[in-house]
Amino acid sequence: MRQAHGRVGPVEALASGPVERHASGRLTVATPGPGFTDFTAAVAAFVRGSGVRDGLVTVFCRHTSASLTIQENADPDVQTDLMTALDGFAPRQAGYVHGAEGPDDMPAHIRALITDSALTIPLVGGQLALGTWQGIYLIEHRDRPHRREIVLSVLGA
Repeated sequence: MRQAHGRVGPVEALASGPVERHASGRLTVATPGPGFTDFTAAVAAFVRGSGVRDGLVTVFCRHTSASLTIQENADPDVQTDLMTALDGFAPRQAGYVHGAEGPDDMPAHIRALITDSALTIPLVGGQLALGTWQGIYLIEHRDRPHRREIVLSVLGA
């Protein structure tokens, strides 16, 4: 049996209480083509407008050829390297059977499969509880620009 070498501290209580508020909405993210589009500010504005101070926000992408991630927002080289990794994992010209919408169709589905269609982010004091260098991104997996619909839902007090 493998023994852990790290140390875990006690859980710090941030808030507790009943769910008193709920808000939901939609937003559209326009993409320029393949890559990462940061829409953290739009999610934060929606949370502020909801009046929920402590709770959760769920962000859901209504597409099978785009996806969501929380990733570093300081160095754009991270996004470049992540796109290179996705290109290597699901190359465009791999001889897929499904290709109804072109050679980028099936690789886009595979890339969406290994990333996320939904994210859940804690809210503390009316703020997204993201780390210092974290941002919320839509990843466009298709070769041309798209308008992607995102559904937001906030629960809390």
